[in-house]
Amino acid sequence: MKTIIAACSQNLSGSRASLQTALRTLLAARWPSQRDVRSWLQTLAVLQWVLSFLLLGTVSLLILIYLVFTSFWPISALYLAWIIFDWDTPERGGRRLPCLRRWRVWRHFRDYFPVKLVKTHDLSPSHNYIIGSHPHGILCVGAFCNFITGSTGFSEMFPGIQPFLTTLAGNFRLPVFREYLMSGGLCPVTRRAIGYLLSKNGTGNAVAIVIGGAAESLSCRPGVTTLILKNRKGFVRMALQHGACLVPSFSFGENDLFRQVVFEEGSWMRSIQQRFQKMMGFAPCVFYGRGLTSGQSRGFLPYARPITTVVGEPVTVPKIENPSREMVDMYHEMYIGSLLKLFNENKTKYGLSEADELHIL
Repeated sequence: MKTIIAACSQNLSGSRASLQTALRTLLAARWPSQRDVRSWLQTLAVLQWVLSFLLLGTVSLLILIYLVFTSFWPISALYLAWIIFDWDTPERGGRRLPCLRRWRVWRHFRDYFPVKLVKTHDLSPSHNYIIGSHPHGILCVGAFCNFITGSTGFSEMFPGIQPFLTTLAGNFRLPVFREYLMSGGLCPVTRRAIGYLLSKNGTGNAVAIVIGGAAESLSCRPGVTTLILKNRKGFVRMALQHGACLVPSFSFGENDLFRQVVFEEGSWMRSIQQRFQKMMGFAPCVFYGRGLTSGQSRGFLPYARPITTVVGEPVTVPKIENPSREMVDMYHEMYIGSLLKLFNENKTKYGLSEADELHIL
């Protein structure tokens, strides 16, 4: 009996010593600092956004197709019926969820780069606006963060103004992804959708259009400020038809978020990209960013580079139902002049040199 008690005492002493050693090792280990935790949260916020835009629509479509061949086929049938019933909603102002704009994850998304919004002039709630967003970049991070999320204070800077952002109409044909886009305030970049917001949704609407579109993304690379704008005049005609003011905006740093393999004009790869763009509406860019675990590795996350979006002075536009070509050209030149002024007055403040110029093609 004494032998058993002695053995138990020895085991308890050994266990206590092992526990004390484990506790000392645990306390000596380096715990993540608040800065580390913030960095991880910021990276995860950007990761969910990138995955949503690149994969949500395609994955949802594949899942619904798969369910057709299983006992869960009613889910696919019901969702198809819903899309048919809800088909025109994206072109009638969408279905915005204010709570999504206030989602806390967007603050971490903003701080990852970080993204900043700069106001230069007031926007009156008694008018409607078309905001030209430049440049396109690869994924339009600046436009999304400033006009779709409430993280940079757009509503506080421009009280009474409700921002919308336009994107490819084809995105609203993808299941689930269309709901995600509409909940944030995105709408198709079509005449019908933009016309609805400018004429049938009251005043105080600001429709942001990334003028350069997919064609501009093909020339996106760090240190280059080239815009596709010279022959893009449809937005000016719409502004005249609805009497909406034209507002230039420029996101400094947008082109620094990714590295892209840019193919020369006339090359066979460039021709494939341009043909694909004409058929599908978007350009297949060959780009890369940083990896998930390290900023030094390569992956699909954008590099953490500051983005500053400056919203310029509105160009007042009269309402003309059928504007002439000369009238469109005149206000197009006025818009370009206002954009160049905004760029030249702010370029040295936000990472560019005095010698950098804005090239408009």
